[in-house]
Amino acid sequence: MKIFVTGGSGFVGTEVVKQLAAAGHDVVALVRRGSEEKLPKSDRIQMHAGDVNDPDSLQHGTLNCDAVIHLVGIIREFPGKNITFERLHVEATQNVVNATVSSGVKRYLHMSANGVRPDSNTGYHRTKWQAEEIVRASDLDWTIFRPSLIFGPGGEFVKMLAGLIRKLPVVPVVGDGRYRMQPVAVDQVAETYRKALTLEQTIHHEYALGGAESYPFDRILDLTGDALGRKKVPKIHQPVALIQPMVNLMESFSHFPLTSDQLTMMLEGNECDQEPWAKAFDIDPVSYAEGISDCFKSKA
Repeated sequence: MKIFVTGGSGFVGTEVVKQLAAAGHDVVALVRRGSEEKLPKSDRIQMHAGDVNDPDSLQHGTLNCDAVIHLVGIIREFPGKNITFERLHVEATQNVVNATVSSGVKRYLHMSANGVRPDSNTGYHRTKWQAEEIVRASDLDWTIFRPSLIFGPGGEFVKMLAGLIRKLPVVPVVGDGRYRMQPVAVDQVAETYRKALTLEQTIHHEYALGGAESYPFDRILDLTGDALGRKKVPKIHQPVALIQPMVNLMESFSHFPLTSDQLTMMLEGNECDQEPWAKAFDIDPVSYAEGISDCFKSKA
């Protein structure tokens, strides 16, 4: 098959593109200029310069393809740079769906997120839901994936935790650290996209993707520390009532590590029922405890 992939140079995208090429598919990877070197090297991978907010580039890229995989998304807005959830989630999805339909492609795989809902308190989840609604309203043979927190070598989440553990004698934790997370391995997310291309029974279904186990955030820190050779990670818990005003004040500065949306999503946790996904795609989910050590076999 010939597959058009948006976000092909991103953390998840590079793994998806690599697995597609290894399986014998021809990949057309939408890449913004300057990101070409992030793509895996393969004769089956073709770079297509463009942007999800440039309909013409999408139209040219999807021509003669058999499927489209839309992975582009952001976790943080920078309105001054025209990087917003509305633009990169909603408008971008509409552009990709329009190009897919116009090019006569039927199979469409969409990256959403665990926790999406129309009444969410966060712009991230609301716009992800709006993007799903665009997909569901189309006549495409769509499948929507809602992964929990994705981890793997080179992933920002693992790099952030590892940096804190390596640099600080005591790691600050927002709140009580009991909010739970169920990270899912990036290679299993990519495996899902690869398998979905030929699983017709998954058409018009949404799937939540999560690891085998969920953990309190404090335990996530300890597991990461253990993988780094630090058996117990010292922590200092900061009351949410003290952190929230600081986040509200500082979130507009790009160097500040947390936004109000991210704080809200972190405190509400990130768990899901992974069994329908695991069964449909014949995947044995890896837990964070099982997979975290692999993140440090290469530079994380």
